[in-house]
Amino acid sequence: MVNVEARETISLNGEWNAIIDPSGSGDYRQVWLDKKPQLKTDFFEYSFEGGPVLNVPGDFNTQMKELNYYEGIVWYKKPFNYSVKSGKRVFLHFGAVNYLADVYLNGVKIGSHEGGFTPFQFEITEKIKEGENSLIVRVDNRRLPKGLPGVGFDWLNYGGITRDVDLVETDVSFIEDYFIQLEKGSLNTVLGWVRLNGNQAKQEVTVEIPELDLRHVANTDAEGFAGIEFNMKPELWSPSEPKLYQVIIKSKTDVVIDSIGFRSIEVQGNKVLLNQQPIFLKAVNIHEENPYKRARAFSRDDARILLESAKELGCNMVRLVHYPHNEYMVKEAEKMGLMVWNELPVYQHIQFSDSLVPNKMENMLNEMISRDKNRGGVVVWALSNETYPGTANRDKELIELSEKCRANDSTRLVVHVTNSQTYRDHTFDIQDTLFLHSDLISINEYIGWYIPWQGKPSETKWKVAFPDKPIFISEFGGEAKFGNNDTPQDEAANWTEGYQEQIYLDQIEMFKTTPNLVGVSPWLLYDYKSLGRMHPVHQQGFNRKGLISEDGEKKKAWYVIKDYYSAEKDQIPK
Repeated sequence: MVNVEARETISLNGEWNAIIDPSGSGDYRQVWLDKKPQLKTDFFEYSFEGGPVLNVPGDFNTQMKELNYYEGIVWYKKPFNYSVKSGKRVFLHFGAVNYLADVYLNGVKIGSHEGGFTPFQFEITEKIKEGENSLIVRVDNRRLPKGLPGVGFDWLNYGGITRDVDLVETDVSFIEDYFIQLEKGSLNTVLGWVRLNGNQAKQEVTVEIPELDLRHVANTDAEGFAGIEFNMKPELWSPSEPKLYQVIIKSKTDVVIDSIGFRSIEVQGNKVLLNQQPIFLKAVNIHEENPYKRARAFSRDDARILLESAKELGCNMVRLVHYPHNEYMVKEAEKMGLMVWNELPVYQHIQFSDSLVPNKMENMLNEMISRDKNRGGVVVWALSNETYPGTANRDKELIELSEKCRANDSTRLVVHVTNSQTYRDHTFDIQDTLFLHSDLISINEYIGWYIPWQGKPSETKWKVAFPDKPIFISEFGGEAKFGNNDTPQDEAANWTEGYQEQIYLDQIEMFKTTPNLVGVSPWLLYDYKSLGRMHPVHQQGFNRKGLISEDGEKKKAWYVIKDYYSAEKDQIPK
């Protein structure tokens, strides 16, 4: 179900007992049964009691120094008391678990989930009991060649129960899902639906927006589905005026209240239009990491730290990479007037030819859209990042995923990000087939860092196979250690702030040559932890491309981008 925050919930957050299981012995020993000795001759080679205690939500890597770089199995246990209520259904809802989760209630397996960044739930109405219950979760964050992402990625693989866990109580019939957004291209027509679960046939449902004195009534069909269409004149959501309306969805037995913004986002020709006005996307890339805690970000406070830094930079959009971030990030961004780019973890070495991978991609897409489709601030569904054109079945599967995304939600931009362009003779050559199926030509380029300049940035040339499409520079930049200003500033090997600063100055000169440029997104906001960054002096296990250090210190490049965003108007003249 969507919008769990608005439901009747019992939080299972807090301290959980844990067993660290690097050998995988817990499966053989059936840890989920949590057996205790009954006879003098009994013993079991595991115990939750007397072992470590981990906080949920939270990654396990940063809670025990022994687990700093651990990728493997951890068993979690949470005992809880429950009072069974007649006529109520009960669901167990997880915000996210990275990466594989097997869930057991009172010694019985109730389900599994794959994917580290999207929510899932199980109904436990017939399985929960009066009094004390025992919930055990087997978590495994080992990288899988056929996983999403695969085995190689440039961020720390934080494992554990990383987001909220709740019991959700509903009536027998309840509002399971809804979609209340403006029709694509319209500024005043809502086109959506409401879906009930349980005794749902031919029920009356209403959608109310009190501030607009609006009440719309519809009736469900035999499957509990009711189409919604009505006209209104809302104050439109935008970065300068992030207006949210209280929207009340009612059925005979349920009420769900949401805060929803209404806006239009589309591409016309070589422009991106927000509310039918051209807009320049002033973005920044953000990983889901609280820099000060050096831990996975999961709370509303974590979200505010990251998003307030983006606002201070002058952004009107945040690219949340390279996976769906927690729901607080999306909701707080919307409140603050930041457009959101949501992205699937289809990142580099994905095995598109494996028979299971396309189903995994589609499942994660559906879970991402399901959670965030009512957030007006979300303007982009990004379906892939830096995949390789020569990979078997890559084009076929990503084209099909694009079609499924648009069928699921046609109101947002659908984007694929590539780095397959070539840079020769001071010219970008952009040819990737995926751009036929992407609303933006979105490229990652690191000229000045991984690839040297081949002439003056102001004289860069562009050869684009799709010349009528808007171009978005989704990644650019270079690495620097904050405070490194003493060594020569013009040599990459010194990792200086001055060298990084010059990359940004040169990039801004190059932007002036970029045809149909509709926005840019520097890589990235904060330095973040990454196992592949092995320089013992300058990197120390961090990707140093941040505009801000992991201690919150602004580098020289920060001020370059802040000045650029201050000078660049949000609205592009028609």
